[in-house]
Amino acid sequence: MSNTSLDPSEIARYARHIMLPELGGAGQQTLKRARVLVIGAGGLGAPVLHYLAAAGIGTLGIVDDDVVSLSNLQRQVIHRTADIGQPKVDSATAAIGALNPHVVVEAHPVRLDADNAEALFAGYDLVIDGSDNFDTRYLAADTAACIGIPLVTGAVGRFDGSLTVLMPYRAGKDGEPNPSYRDLFPEPPPAGVVPSCAEAGVIGALTGVIGTLQAMEAIKVIAGIGEPLVGRLLMYDALSAQFSTIRYRRRKDRQAD
Repeated sequence: MSNTSLDPSEIARYARHIMLPELGGAGQQTLKRARVLVIGAGGLGAPVLHYLAAAGIGTLGIVDDDVVSLSNLQRQVIHRTADIGQPKVDSATAAIGALNPHVVVEAHPVRLDADNAEALFAGYDLVIDGSDNFDTRYLAADTAACIGIPLVTGAVGRFDGSLTVLMPYRAGKDGEPNPSYRDLFPEPPPAGVVPSCAEAGVIGALTGVIGTLQAMEAIKVIAGIGEPLVGRLLMYDALSAQFSTIRYRRRKDRQAD
C-alpha cells in the first residue's frame, strides 16, 4: 500500500480541509489514497480534474483521445491557447502537475469502448463521466454497475445541466436496491433527437457549475460524508438560476436484475 501520510507541505496545503470536523486529517488521507478515473478532459472534465487535484485526490486517471482545439477554450479551462494541437491528456496532466505536484496522473489517450472499459475501470475506486455522447454514458454506467464501483455522471446542453450518483450494486437505507442509469433513462434517445453541444451550443460557465458539482459528489463518496446524489437527479437551469431535484427508483420490472 502506498504511503498516505501527509507531509508538512500537504498539511499546509489542505489546512482548510483538515479543520473541517467532517473531513479532518483522516479524511484527507482517504482522499490521498483514492484513485479516480475521469472520462473526458473537456468541458466537464476540466473543472472535475482541477478541483479533485486541488483537493488532494492521490491518483487521477484521464481517458481522452482528443486534441485541444481553439473552440474548446471557451469552456475547457484546464487547457491553454498554447496547448492547441496537443493531446488533451497531456495538456491536462501538465496543468494538474502545475497545480498540485502531490497528485499522480495516469493518462489513457484512448476512446472508452466496450473492449477497454472494464479493464480501465477496474484500476480505480470511483469513475466520473464527463463525456459528451450517449453511447459513452450508457457504457460507463453499465460497466461501473457490473464491476461494482461508484459513478458520478453529468450532462450539459445550451443553458441546462444535470448530474447524479450511481451505486446500483448497493441497497439504500430502506433496504431496496439503488437505481441504475437505465432506471432513470431506460434507453438512449433516437439519433438526432438531442443535438450535441457542437450542434446546439453550450454556455461555457455551465460546464464549470456541473463539473464542480461532480467533483463535490466524488469527494463526498470517497470521504463518506454527507448524502450523495444516489437516486436523485440534480438539474440546473442557468437562465433562471434554479436548481431542482427529482427522485428516481429501481423500476419494478428490474427488481430481479
